Amino acid sequence: MIKPLISKIVVAVSGSDASISAAKYAILMAKLYHSHLSAVYVIDTATIRQLTLSKIFVPEESQEYEKNLEAGGERYLSFVEELARAKGVKIEKEMRRGAVYTEIINAADERNANLIILGGRGKDRNSRDIIAHVHREIMVNAKCSVLLVKEPAVDQLYKQA
Repeated sequence: MIKPLISKIVVAVSGSDASISAAKYAILMAKLYHSHLSAVYVIDTATIRQLTLSKIFVPEESQEYEKNLEAGGERYLSFVEELARAKGVKIEKEMRRGAVYTEIINAADERNANLIILGGRGKDRNSRDIIAHVHREIMVNAKCSVLLVKEPAVDQLYKQA
């Protein structure tokens, strides 16, 4: 007998509409396949460090920006937890610090995840370029499968479940 293909899922949460859609999709998959689900938010300290070294941020601005990202991350993770609870799905939340793609991959590795789920619809060109870079790094370097959610009807599917 083969083991289940999708028993541990990690979903990357950034607060974007695309990542919330990915979280809803991940919740539905976890419910359908009885999978363990983890939501991971990464405070991008690697970029903050670069901005500080480039003198775009002064140290005080960096600290304030990081605090704001942390507060936002707490809100987004709590929101995803509420979405999961509404569908009867248990979810583990984690906030990490570092380079986004490195930390998502590390979180998946630490959990022996079979699947990483990412949001796939970016409307703004600049954010799409940044997101595309992060997604590309995750897809190339992850040891497990990666799913990029582009399902346009994910909100309807979530409401029906």
